Amino acid sequence: MTDDPEPAENISGGNPAASSFAEFAAGEAATKAEAVVDRLGELYWQKTYGGQDAFECLVRTILSQNTSDKASQPAHDALIERYDGPETDLAVALAGADHDELADTIRPAGLYNQKADVLLSVADRVLAEYGTAAEFDAFVRESDPAEVRDALLDMGGVGPKTADCVLLFAGGRGGVFPVDTHVHRIYRRLGVAPPNADHEAVRAVLEQDVPAEKCGFGHTASIQFGREYCSARKPACLDGLDECPLSDLCDRVGVDVETGEVVDPADAD
Repeated sequence: MTDDPEPAENISGGNPAASSFAEFAAGEAATKAEAVVDRLGELYWQKTYGGQDAFECLVRTILSQNTSDKASQPAHDALIERYDGPETDLAVALAGADHDELADTIRPAGLYNQKADVLLSVADRVLAEYGTAAEFDAFVRESDPAEVRDALLDMGGVGPKTADCVLLFAGGRGGVFPVDTHVHRIYRRLGVAPPNADHEAVRAVLEQDVPAEKCGFGHTASIQFGREYCSARKPACLDGLDECPLSDLCDRVGVDVETGEVVDPADAD
């Protein structure tokens, strides 16, 4: 078990200041997916989420696309330092930003020209449809989650994982389980989701089989588990089943502990 609570350094937008630790009554899990999440909660943390500014959360998650937190965090910090302030509407500031200056500011996040295009576009969209970042924040927190998700997905450059992170970390919505590359890999490898399931199919399984109040920390704890134990190329089970805290719950789809061969679950026999 990690000695540290959830790190502050942007686990898919996680912010300890906007969340709280929670405890859940012990009981038998109703599904394999819930059993996995319960185990991860014991290993790492059990938290509830919400309270982030919705537009900043959207910006942060766009910056995190196709890169690591180590790369996206400096880009986020530089963007906030240059464009945000106590009397500033971040959406207004970004909508009026010079493209090349913005791209240079977020350069550490990679794909900086493409991400600058997306940030300028979503800022314009938020102002056109909601008026201010504050009104967008109210929409995310108060409107029907399905309506919010559809509106986010209708913004160019915003995919399902980004939309779900905004719903979870800003909206504080239960029953939202964002699926990134770690979650997609882990739950197919475990045998919780079909081996050929795409990201949206994995999300559907998890949101059906994990209680709503456990989906948030299920997401962040799964990411940490993927980093520490269930990596893409060398999962801990290759060093012995006792090395993985989930080995008794795992089907090891695509992992051959005898030969050391590891393939995507969709490519497994």
